[in-house]
Amino acid sequence: MEKLILTVDGMSCGHCEIAVQDAVRKLPGIKKAKASRRKKQAQVEYDPALATPEQIVQAIADTGYTVVQ
Repeated sequence: MEKLILTVDGMSCGHCEIAVQDAVRKLPGIKKAKASRRKKQAQVEYDPALATPEQIVQAIADTGYTVVQ
């Protein structure tokens, strides 16, 4: 398992956190996904054999939030 911490712009409420978490959790190989609007972060634990950082970033972008790199 690997850990990834992403800065996510645009989260302003609890629903935003849930939307980001749900989008990431739908990907194969995701063990944990936790989003925090206060920290402006998403923390993801994933299996690199099944998911890539690019796929995780794209899943977040598809929900309408911006990952700052």
